[in-house]
Amino acid sequence: MNSSSPLRVLVVDDDEDIRDLVSTYLGSQGIAVFEASSEAGLRLQIAEHSPEVILLDVNLGAEDGFAIARRLRADWHGGLLMVTGRGDMIDRVVGLEIGADDYVTKPFELRELLARIRSVGRRSAAGASPAVSPASETNAADAIAFDNFVLDRQRRELRDRSGNPITLTTGEYELLLVLLEQAGHILSRDQLLQRTHHRDAGPFDRTIDVQIGRLRKKLGDNGKEPRLIKSVRGAGYMLATTPHKR
Repeated sequence: MNSSSPLRVLVVDDDEDIRDLVSTYLGSQGIAVFEASSEAGLRLQIAEHSPEVILLDVNLGAEDGFAIARRLRADWHGGLLMVTGRGDMIDRVVGLEIGADDYVTKPFELRELLARIRSVGRRSAAGASPAVSPASETNAADAIAFDNFVLDRQRRELRDRSGNPITLTTGEYELLLVLLEQAGHILSRDQLLQRTHHRDAGPFDRTIDVQIGRLRKKLGDNGKEPRLIKSVRGAGYMLATTPHKR
C-alpha cells in the first residue's frame, strides 16, 4: 500500500448481513474491500486481490476459523484480525497464539473496527516493501544484531547466526523492534500495546503476553526461565541483552 492506493481488506464471514454492513462502511472510508464466506473463497481472494489485512470470523458455520488461521499463517504473513464473541476470552488468546495480530469482539463498533484495521494495515503495509538488495548487501544501518540474531529493518526480516530466516508476524516484528529499541528498559504492557497496536489495554487484555510468548518460542527463549525477554513482576517486560548495529 502507498499514499495513492487504498488499503486492501478481506472480510471473511458466513453471515451475509455482517459482510454487507462491514464492507459498506469500510468502503465509505476509502478502503478496498473484498468478501469471502469460506476458506475456499478466502484463498481465491488472496490469489486475486492480495489483501493486506484479513478480518476472519472465528465461527464460519461448519468451518473452524482457528484452523483456517493456522493454515493461513503457514504461507501468508499479512495483517490478521480475528473476530470473536464478547465474552470469549479463550477465543482471543487462542487466536493470538495461532498468529493473529489483533482481535475485535462482537458486537463491534464500526469506528473501533476501522481503527484496528488501519493500525494493523499500516504495520502490514510497511512490511510489504518493494524488492530490495540481497541480504548480504543490506545497509548495515538497518540491521540490529542481538544475541544470536540479526533483525533487518529494511527487509523486516529476522535471521539466526547461520542466516536462516525466522518468520515473524507483523505484530511479532513490531514488538521485537520496540524491545530492541528500548533494550535494558522495562516497558509495561500498556506501553507495548500503545507502541505496537496504537490502543490502550482493556482490563483482561492478554495481547502482549501472548505475543511475548510466541516471540520467546521463535527466539528459543525458555518461557519459564527466559534469558532474552525478561518478565518483571508487576511492571512489564525488558529485553535483557545489548543490541548493536551490525
